[in-house]
Amino acid sequence: MKSPASSPEDALRLFLEYLAVERGLSANTIQSYERDVRKLVDVLRARKIPLSQVSEDTLVRFIHGESQGGLSARSLARLISALRSFFRFLVLSGYLKTDSTTQLTTPSTWLALPKFLTVAEAEALLQAPDEKKPRGLRDRAMLEVLYGSGLRVTELATLKIAEINLHDGFLVCRGKGGKERIVPLGRSSCQAIRRYLDEVRPLVDPGGREELFLSRRGRPFTRQGVWKLLRQHAAKAGLSAKISPHVLRHSFATHLLERGADLRSVQLMLGHSQITTTQIYTHVSRERLRRVYDKFHPRA
Repeated sequence: MKSPASSPEDALRLFLEYLAVERGLSANTIQSYERDVRKLVDVLRARKIPLSQVSEDTLVRFIHGESQGGLSARSLARLISALRSFFRFLVLSGYLKTDSTTQLTTPSTWLALPKFLTVAEAEALLQAPDEKKPRGLRDRAMLEVLYGSGLRVTELATLKIAEINLHDGFLVCRGKGGKERIVPLGRSSCQAIRRYLDEVRPLVDPGGREELFLSRRGRPFTRQGVWKLLRQHAAKAGLSAKISPHVLRHSFATHLLERGADLRSVQLMLGHSQITTTQIYTHVSRERLRRVYDKFHPRA
């Protein structure tokens, strides 16, 4: 066995280097792992517990504390997944003899159904930007792509002009871990992008940037910038629920499945590595069917 990492902090640093170099994960994914594992690292450092003495009982108490602190079932599941990856790396790399996470169970998360818009709400949101203004044309195109192709917010912000094909109606998206997938572009999305490229893009891009969507200052959007834009138009559309880019992604998947799309096709369009991740949307559809049945069937 290798010499143990001198501290939990050192072990976390080695783990993050492994995620970046050997697994090639995106910066956002690595930051997510770091946030989760650092919670444990901070506890171990405060209590002066070396990694070699971390037992399953230690981890169970830590996770219970996070749960008592208000962490949702979905966030707990993500935390446990990150800890499993962390300890598996330390064992496989020879820094630890045993993996204390092997018996940890993940809380059931399927009941935490993702929020999504109705078709009417999605249409109201898409109509919210003022297309008489350049910014409105750009925002309409961005919303059309988010809802019409189910992209993650980072995928939208980094989407390049060269990665869209308006003639054949598709885009090439680089998702988590740099994985590439092809996603259809609907007619509405293509029309909105064409208007943006013809009427707005030349006004904000004197330098010939490769990113498709740019701010008024000619810079690529940040994640926060997309969120802010979306919230503004959601408020204008009268949508009371908190709207995020992921709500549009959930709406994209839910509306496809409700209209008969097969789960495997939706999985490919979303870029999910496991079909079990996509299956949560079947719960959404069943939930809605139950509500419709209970409301309208005389024997419900």
